[in-house]
Amino acid sequence: MNHLEDALKQTAGAVTNEIERLIPKGDGLDSRLFEAMDYAVLAGGKRLRPFLVVTSSELFNVSSNSALRVAAAVEMVHTYSLIHDDLPAMDNDDLRRGKPTCHIKFDEATAILAGDSLLTLAFGVLGDEKTHSDAEVRCRLITSLADSAGGPGMVGGQMIDLAAESEDLDIGAITRLQRMKTGELIAFSCVAGAILGKAPDQAYHALHGYAHDLGLAFQITDDLLDTLGNEEDLGKRAGKDADAGKATFVSILGVDRAREQADMLADQAIAHLEMFDDKANLLRDVARFVVERRN
Repeated sequence: MNHLEDALKQTAGAVTNEIERLIPKGDGLDSRLFEAMDYAVLAGGKRLRPFLVVTSSELFNVSSNSALRVAAAVEMVHTYSLIHDDLPAMDNDDLRRGKPTCHIKFDEATAILAGDSLLTLAFGVLGDEKTHSDAEVRCRLITSLADSAGGPGMVGGQMIDLAAESEDLDIGAITRLQRMKTGELIAFSCVAGAILGKAPDQAYHALHGYAHDLGLAFQITDDLLDTLGNEEDLGKRAGKDADAGKATFVSILGVDRAREQADMLADQAIAHLEMFDDKANLLRDVARFVVERRN
């Protein structure tokens, strides 16, 4: 697993440098906006989604420049979602990645604008010729990310998550919620390399299947950590879902069955990668990492 940890660290550094380069620098009344964007997106984190972009791109010999630009765009969208999720109107959190959330550090209005700006910047990056010379590839990246991040994906999942505070969800509804809220952006991250590399459909679908199981394994582990973890390790408040009365994989399945389910999904994810042979070993390691992590 040390090889994976080294690869994660190296990719995180490269993506952070790319993001720093892409975010504008203001010197007037708008500078507070760019400070808030920097604060939120450069606050650390595993950079798992960017890593999936970069690693899937390597399967198809995609240039590092193209992969890093898409990886940076994905991290911008992910961070925008965290900024907005932390707001008082949503989850009302004051801690993220061990630091005050964006609206606590700055203010609610600035946090909203920072999230908006990260989201729109991400699509600007994907649409730029520097990301890929083929306009058809750029369009496919844009439409795929829009579906993953919008109503059919992450945003729609967040709407269901809000409703979960007052509705009793069964395991099917929770699975759909998490597939949309968490899984769809992970799915885009995994297939982005296939899109950039103009890979055949078989390779695209193999990565999509991998991502589907990986995303659910990731969320079940998140539910376990929320139940069993502590604020110091997580870098955010623990026990949020139980406090809000939300049904989760853990509340329905119990700790032991939830852990078994996460392990099974990780194994299923790995099975999807057979066609890539040893080239996909890092992606296999990611599947184990996702269910063994402590934050």
